[in-house]
Amino acid sequence: MRGLIGFGFGLAALASPALAQTAPPPPATPNVSAETALAKRYVAEGKVPGIVIVSGRGDGTVTVVSEGRVSEEASAHKADIDSLWRVYSMTKPITGIAAMILVEEGKLKLDQPISDFIPAFKDMKVLVDPAKDLTTRPATRPITVRNLLTHTAGLGYNIITKGPLLDEYNRLGINPAQVNVQLEAQMAPLRPDSLEEFANRTASLPLIAEPGAKWSYSIGLDILGRVIEVAGGMPFDQFVNTRIFKPLGMDQSYWTVPADKVGNFASNYVFMGAARVPADPAAGSIYLKKPEFPYGGAGLVMSARDYDRFLHMLLNGGELDGARILKPETVALAMSNLLPAGTDTSLLNETARDTGVQMGFGAGGSVYLNDMPGGPGKGTFGWGGAAGTIAWVDPVHKVRGVAMINLFGDTPLKREVSKAIYADISK
Repeated sequence: MRGLIGFGFGLAALASPALAQTAPPPPATPNVSAETALAKRYVAEGKVPGIVIVSGRGDGTVTVVSEGRVSEEASAHKADIDSLWRVYSMTKPITGIAAMILVEEGKLKLDQPISDFIPAFKDMKVLVDPAKDLTTRPATRPITVRNLLTHTAGLGYNIITKGPLLDEYNRLGINPAQVNVQLEAQMAPLRPDSLEEFANRTASLPLIAEPGAKWSYSIGLDILGRVIEVAGGMPFDQFVNTRIFKPLGMDQSYWTVPADKVGNFASNYVFMGAARVPADPAAGSIYLKKPEFPYGGAGLVMSARDYDRFLHMLLNGGELDGARILKPETVALAMSNLLPAGTDTSLLNETARDTGVQMGFGAGGSVYLNDMPGGPGKGTFGWGGAAGTIAWVDPVHKVRGVAMINLFGDTPLKREVSKAIYADISK
């Protein structure tokens, strides 16, 4: 079980830039949209008990497709636009935008060393051979805010990192994510009890690469949470709640799910062979318990309505319904390719090799560097989550999309939902 969950977390996160791949759109019968056909098929084939897809267009049209229930029990709440889902790494773009608020205010600079806010990162070491041992050399460059935003800091991730450094990450409890009650009982005793301590422990370990040298999926957005709370002058989760969620009316976005919301909270599943089994049932979910600290890389539970409002704000240039979160130029910067010059992006682009699209990386999400024929346009910004969720904004076609399921592992949904949305648009 642990191995499957770990594999699913990493693979889903790394697959998420490929918003549109080679899978054909689901066949649509007359008067049935491709999005509807896709949702119905996922539930009918038993992939998931429920699914929600929300897509918005530049003309103001919003399409909501929902099918099934939030869990497999016949009495479970029907999945809808306000159902709650573990979005895991779709938390990352929200953390990225929180940092960009501080960049706009002059409290952070993209190329500012993070040691200005977390002194423990002042003198970092880099592994000479990450696969062999923990022998190090001094880093020649500091880790910057840009590096944290773009997974170029040289930090590891226990779902990706291998070798001796992984053992050190596990020993120090550097595991900023929740899976279920059973695994949390093993992980929580080792995990730091504050974001400050989490960052300091991470800084005590060597880097897998020189800052800025290579794109490697990491805990950078979790460390960025600590930078945000120092620069922003308040706890990280409070900053996100007050500067993004409250002004945008995102009142179904939670770091901890309230007890009175459990009825419309999805259970999370995993396939064990051919059998779909609950990995984290909603009624006893680990997300009902407050974590040691807010996880900026994977911590949020959200509704499709709320995530769509976040996307809509980005597509509108930083404003929605009279609430301005960022200036248009800051949003454009956040959704641009922020990778340092010369960064090795082979790992990032391996995930999109079959799309014909080159990928860059912005403020917590991937960025299309060229158009995909029949799909997302250049500048499309988004990311996905370990439990099958996906979301993006396409500034060329003025399209935004979010799909919610809760199923660990790599499913075709992330590829198919984009195909379906653009197929419907083309009609």
